[in-house]
Amino acid sequence: MALKDILERLRKGELDVEECEKQIRLTEFMKLSDMAKIDTCRELRVGIPEVIFAEGKTVEDIVSISKAQLESEGRAIATRASDVQKQALEGLAAIKSGEFSWNERARVAVIRKVKVSKTGGRVGIVSAGNADIPVAEEAAITAQEMGCEVFRIYDVGVAGIHRLFPELQKLMGNGVDAIVVAAGREGALPTVVSGLVDVPVIGLPVSSGYGAGGRGEAALLTMLQSCSVIAVVNIDAGFVAGAFAGKIANAVAKSRCK
Repeated sequence: MALKDILERLRKGELDVEECEKQIRLTEFMKLSDMAKIDTCRELRVGIPEVIFAEGKTVEDIVSISKAQLESEGRAIATRASDVQKQALEGLAAIKSGEFSWNERARVAVIRKVKVSKTGGRVGIVSAGNADIPVAEEAAITAQEMGCEVFRIYDVGVAGIHRLFPELQKLMGNGVDAIVVAAGREGALPTVVSGLVDVPVIGLPVSSGYGAGGRGEAALLTMLQSCSVIAVVNIDAGFVAGAFAGKIANAVAKSRCK
């Protein structure tokens, strides 16, 4: 529907202001030459910021898209960035007087010209082993960029399950609204955590492990066959897991404020 049609329906009283705003958000995007169409209203529309998936993109594309996002939204986030892409984004931040941050483990770059507003949402991030931390960190950064406070407990996998219990008790003491559990190998930890807590758990299978069922396949199948209730995202989908947890936590936080 064209913007003119939406406004005409508002004039006729067929839409109220709130519905009109929603319809306009569905139509907005920024065309960047022939190689990208930037969804400038994604965060307003669905509560998740638009994020640049850096793999497969040229340095020129990354810089061009990030520049446009900075101008339209005051922030640019790039995941799975290479060293060369990171250097280019750092240079863009300096040119645009933006605050640059880089997470080496997750390989996520963020340029900010505006502060992220805190929502009151609280997300727990758990990793089974050290090899799972890069994907867990991608989830953590995503939730933070959605305004959530993030609490991490790492290296508490089932091979030494006694490590989990005191750390999980601390995590729940922080009043988290959702928990992301990243695990590779056999991927059993999300099932265990879900059987111990009363908040939603998102299983995040990680492509650690080798041999039969390697590359995260066994972890994914284990989580899908969980006998306790969990939601499961794709292998190494840290952004998706963090965004899902962030949406849950932000919805809970909003209800707390009513």
